[in-house]
Parts: sequence; C-alpha cells; structure tokens
Amino acid sequence: MPSTTLQEDFVSPGQIAALVAAGAFLLLVLLLAIPLIKLGRTLDEATIAIRKAHVNSDPIFSGANTTITHVNTQLERVDGITADARAVTGNVSALTSLFTATLGGPLVKAAALSWGLSKAVRARRKAADAPAGRHGRRRGRR
Repeated sequence: MPSTTLQEDFVSPGQIAALVAAGAFLLLVLLLAIPLIKLGRTLDEATIAIRKAHVNSDPIFSGANTTITHVNTQLERVDGITADARAVTGNVSALTSLFTATLGGPLVKAAALSWGLSKAVRARRKAADAPAGRHGRRRGRR
C-alpha cells in the first residue's frame, strides 16, 4: 500500500477558490448567452422586415409618383381656369365702367325727368279734379 501524506488527501483553499471562480464564470457565460441568442434572433427578424419593406416600397413610390403627376396636371388646368376667370372679371369690370360712363348718366337723368314729369302730371290732375272754391277758382295744392 502506498503511503499517502496528509497533504495529498485534502484540497487546498486556493484550489477551492479557483473551482468556485471557474463555476461562477461558467454560470456568467451561460446567463449572458441566452440574451445574446435572443438579440441575434431579433436582429435577424429586423433584417427580414427591412428587406420586405424595401421590396414593398417600390410600388408605393411609383404609385405616389403617378398621383403627383396627375395632381400637377390638374393644378395646371386650374391655373388656366383661374387666369380665364381673372380675364373675364377684368372684362366685366371694364364693360360696367363703360356702361356707367356712356349710358348710366343719361339713363339716370332720363329716369329723374320721367319721375318728375309723372309727379307734375299727377299733381295737375289732382288740382283739376279738386272742387271749385267761393270765387269760382279751383284750389290746388301748393
């Protein structure tokens, strides 16, 4: 039987500390591996989503480009209509000024004359239809 010494049968405190440190390091590596694996999966999903968005964005951009082209065409038409409306407004304004200058003054004078004549004729008829007074003269309204 081989003889063993007392020191060989026991583990030294330095070896125990090394074993505890190695176990703690292994536990730390295992605990950090799980979030790293989940983070890797999340990054893979994000990469796939970005690729899908890039592929699906081309039709959206081409549709938006077509829409903008149509809107620009309609805006050009509206600009033409607005310019025509501005020209018509200017023409109506000029025509109104011309009418007022040439016919407006004489028409107002003619209307005032006819109103005055009709009032005078009515007053004269009323005076003619009034009963005679004491002296044989008819009284009219003054």
